[in-house]
Amino acid sequence: MLKGSLVALVTPMLEGGDIDYAKLEKLIDFHVKSGSHGLVIAGTTGESATMDIHEHCDLLNRAREIINQRLPMIAGTGANSTSEAIALTRCAKKALADAALLVTPYYNKPTQEGLYLHHKAIAEAVAIDQLLYNVPGRTACDMLPETVRRLSLIENIIGIKEATGDLQRLQQIQDLVSDDFLLFSGDDATGCEFILRGGHGTISVTANVAPAQMASMCEAALKGDAQQAKKIDQQIAELHRVLFVESNPIPVKWAVSQMGLCENIFRLPMTPLAEKYHEQVRNVLKSTGIL
Repeated sequence: MLKGSLVALVTPMLEGGDIDYAKLEKLIDFHVKSGSHGLVIAGTTGESATMDIHEHCDLLNRAREIINQRLPMIAGTGANSTSEAIALTRCAKKALADAALLVTPYYNKPTQEGLYLHHKAIAEAVAIDQLLYNVPGRTACDMLPETVRRLSLIENIIGIKEATGDLQRLQQIQDLVSDDFLLFSGDDATGCEFILRGGHGTISVTANVAPAQMASMCEAALKGDAQQAKKIDQQIAELHRVLFVESNPIPVKWAVSQMGLCENIFRLPMTPLAEKYHEQVRNVLKSTGIL
């Protein structure tokens, strides 16, 4: 079962915008050695919105080869076109991903029935375990708990990444789904409490730079050791904050580059972290022992 600290991995890039597969291997090795519990490839933090389908699928294949079964791999395959999401999810299955993560369709603002039919169509088209992903702050689309309940009844829809940061939403979903439906936080600031209240883990931005701490926090929380989990979480609480001073993944990629694990290179419309934030983020990286 997927659980614990799943890293929403950044995608290293070269000058000119090509994916840097040498640095991807370095990053993946870093997370294996640091004790991360799984990797999300080509999610929001991985800049998937800037990739075409061919490149997206190639990234999934190459990442799976590098991971080589050392960690679970979750493939980001969401899109605001159902047919495109199906195509990407087929790539995830072909790449032997352990699960696919599908964000709610963004920009076109479907109804709750549209959300249900979208995810139902993907689940029926591709026989791979699938995680829903609700992040209305980025998509302008909020999947409500009753829709989650309906989708949870489909066999290969096995869980959700709930990124509203609203812990009451967690309770609402828990009341409607079976105990084996996986519940992941997509909000680092509330992730510890999310697990202590019955969640199964986090899909984390912070884990890019503090993988050992995030893994230890999740392990303690999953054991019900609230004191230890909160102690660790407090040590990295400032990371949760500064890694969102600009839109994700801008700050976290800059932080990872400071650690020497990738270059600080983006594709438009994403741009490097504004210089006015460099000292602020660097100071937190130093105070938390990252640098």
